[in-house]
Order: sequence, then C-alpha cells, then structure tokens
Amino acid sequence: MLKDHAKLMQAVLVSGEIVGRKKLQKMIYIAKKVEFPFHERFQFHFYGPYSEELTLRVEELCNMGFLNETKEKKGGYFQYRYTLTDTGKEFLGLNEVEMPFLQDCLEDMNEQNARFLELVSTVLYFDNLSKEEVSEKVFTLKSSQKYTEEEIDLAYTYIESLKEKAKLQ
Repeated sequence: MLKDHAKLMQAVLVSGEIVGRKKLQKMIYIAKKVEFPFHERFQFHFYGPYSEELTLRVEELCNMGFLNETKEKKGGYFQYRYTLTDTGKEFLGLNEVEMPFLQDCLEDMNEQNARFLELVSTVLYFDNLSKEEVSEKVFTLKSSQKYTEEEIDLAYTYIESLKEKAKLQ
C-alpha cells in the first residue's frame, strides 16, 4: 500500500515545495505520462486530468504526518502548499524510492505556472489524437483559458523535452 504513497512523497521531496492542489495534480499526471511509475487513475475534469486517488493519497499522507499541507488565503480563494515533513523524510530514508531523473523533470515542471501545466496535461490526455484534433479539444474544452496555437506548440515542445529528460533513465 505504501509504495505508491512513497512515490508521491518522493515527488514532493524532490520538488522542494509544490504550491497548489491543481499544480500537484498536473505534475503527477504529466510525470506519469512521460513514463514515471505513478499508478493513480485520472479522469478528465474541469481543470484537465484529475485523480481522486491522488487527492485521497495526499490526504492520507497529511493524516499520517508525512506531508505538510499549509492553507493560506489568497484573495478570494485558498491556496495550498505541500512539503515533506521530517517524519516523511525519515520514512523515505528507510523506504528508498528509485526514480532517477524524476527530480530534473519535477523541478522543471514546478517552475512552470499552473495554467501552462493544465494545457500540457490536457494535450497529454488526448495524446491518441492528431495535433489538429488536440488543438480543437483545447479550444473547445478550455475556451475560458484562451490558449493560443503558439501555446499549444510550446506545450508539445515542452512534452518532448520532459520525455528526453525521463528517457535518461
């Protein structure tokens, strides 16, 4: 049971801190799609791919004292920050997780904004479609985000760069 929990803890550890629930969801989904061994199931949701399993796992890790979730008021909404606790670091020290190059990919993703990661994860969700069909899906499903063709091209380039980093495994 704790193997998948440990992978998530490792992801937070190598990221340092992840700000935002949406960002955490997108980072894990993208990592999974570029071949890192995350096993959570995702469905398409309002903000792109979303995993109820991942949400529950994060909640369990917080309850076990392995993950720290800090809630802060930001304007009209709450924002959440995730870091690994000392207890979580101890647990990982005893239960090593082997995912070489995960740190490179997640640090890179963590530097991106949530809006861009939402686009990247949406493009990956529809990776069985042609680029034109994906663009059409993005423009339809994400019309409120007002993504451009250039941003979609950037997303494809970004995905390839992450796959290259992950391939170094």
